Formats: sequence, C-alpha cells, structure tokens
Amino acid sequence: MLHVIWSIIVGFFVGLIARAVLPGVDHLGFIMTTLVGIAGSLLGGFVGSLIKKPAEGARFHPAGFFMSIVGAVILLLLLRFLR
Repeated sequence: MLHVIWSIIVGFFVGLIARAVLPGVDHLGFIMTTLVGIAGSLLGGFVGSLIKKPAEGARFHPAGFFMSIVGAVILLLLLRFLR
C-alpha cells in the first residue's frame, strides 16, 4: 500500500515539474497532473530500461527521475496534440 501512495506523490511532483518545463497553458487538475506524472514515470522507466539495464539488486534506475520527467513531457505534448 505504501508503494501506491509513494507512486501518487512522486507522480504528482513529476507532473508539476513537467508542466513547469513545458511552456503554455494546460487546464489540468490535480488528478490529471498526477496521472500524467505516473504515466510519464512508467514511460520513462520503460525507455530507460531499454537503453541501459539497472545494476543487479539496485532499487532505483540511475536516470529514473530525469526519465520520468522526460516521459511526462512527452505525454503532455501528446495531450496537446490530441486536443
């Protein structure tokens, strides 16, 4: 249960940072910002694991937080394109 709560908190902050990095007006609420951050973390983690596998027994990927923000920015750009 703690993992889910931690994912929501980190997802919210990743979503906020991605919205701050990407200029423009996005009318997203708390829930949508959190969902973009969580999905961006999943996308960034997937791409990061394709580039380089984490060390055996490592809890975190070295580029995890950075790749999460990159993934969230990509998702925000995709959302803007679809609107």
